[in-house]
Amino acid sequence: MFEHIDAYPGDPILSLNENFQKDPRQNKVNLSIGIYFDDDGRLPVMQAVHAAEAAILAEPGPKPYLPMAGFAQYRDAVQALVFGAQCPSRAANRVATVQTLGGSGALKVGADFIKRYFPQSQVWVSDPTWENHRFIFERAGFVVNTYPYCDEATGGLKFEAMLSSIDALPAKSVVLLHACCHNPTGVDLDEAQWTQLIDVLQKRDLLPFVDIAYQGFGAGLDADAFAVRELGRRGVPALVANSFSKNFSLYGERCGGLHVICEDAAAADRVLGQLTGSVRSNYSNPPTHGAKIVTRVLTNPELKASWETELAAMCERITRMRRAIHDGLAAHISGETLSRYVTQRGMFTYTGLSADQVERLKEEFGVYILRSGRMCVAGLNEKNVSIVVDAMGRILKG
Repeated sequence: MFEHIDAYPGDPILSLNENFQKDPRQNKVNLSIGIYFDDDGRLPVMQAVHAAEAAILAEPGPKPYLPMAGFAQYRDAVQALVFGAQCPSRAANRVATVQTLGGSGALKVGADFIKRYFPQSQVWVSDPTWENHRFIFERAGFVVNTYPYCDEATGGLKFEAMLSSIDALPAKSVVLLHACCHNPTGVDLDEAQWTQLIDVLQKRDLLPFVDIAYQGFGAGLDADAFAVRELGRRGVPALVANSFSKNFSLYGERCGGLHVICEDAAAADRVLGQLTGSVRSNYSNPPTHGAKIVTRVLTNPELKASWETELAAMCERITRMRRAIHDGLAAHISGETLSRYVTQRGMFTYTGLSADQVERLKEEFGVYILRSGRMCVAGLNEKNVSIVVDAMGRILKG
């Protein structure tokens, strides 16, 4: 019956992580998987999350199914965080929001929705992008193409080429965009570039699908949401997927949301209904526990302030690690090859190392980064950054 089924090649990031676990060396360093670790190399439990969860566990009760769209208070709080409390589209009830299984669940529900109502559309993703973006949309039945994005030689943005490519797309094309802290490159648009891009999206009648998985890890909670809030301010039809895996350190709770900016409240009501239908056919309804934690933090001023302070400290620590890599490699490289470590933002940076150099890092020094040269800066700390700098310096010497 199943002889014709080919073997799944596995996810390259998770496979590399498994190989790291088997490596017996004491000074090995894992900079492959996209997880924030604290300065002791541990997955943090944020203070606000701990307090919220303790309060929830102190109030035991029945655990019924949530509605298909999710926990209503969660949906409202998440929408306010992503779009801003004063967003005109939000005030006019033009944003349809459903609770999802993390950011990946939001992308999947959104992909299924678009495929049903825009069956002739194709999808364009940045070159490069997170591998699962292509996988999710191809599995939903889309043809997936790329637009220019990262200049691997300089570690910068090919903005003019990107804009020109998107300006030539057919109407109703789906354009997948990273709101901030681009994965895998760490290369972001500035606000002026976002404004230009949104002009083109609106003029060409394109459908942006914005992935905001790292809000708060770039320039701050509000600044990182600039693209999403500008779309909401202008009322440009768009889909937005957000996640709380990283900025709440709730990886296993699968907390996220899918939002659709619509032309009017009536359209938003119809879209919400069809999104719940997509949820029903995927996993029926979302889980409760993580959503209650996020809701309690976002709706309690004291807990929210604590969360924002701790998130800002996490962001600042990543910035320090970027500076440490930059300063440590200054003796080996210069110019844009060096400056990328401090100009790129978020958890990831594109090192510019070749696949052969990446392999040498792993085999000779026990430093694990992706074959593409992507490094998870959030895996660095005061104890291992010198190991990484020394290894990279030796590799760059040849």
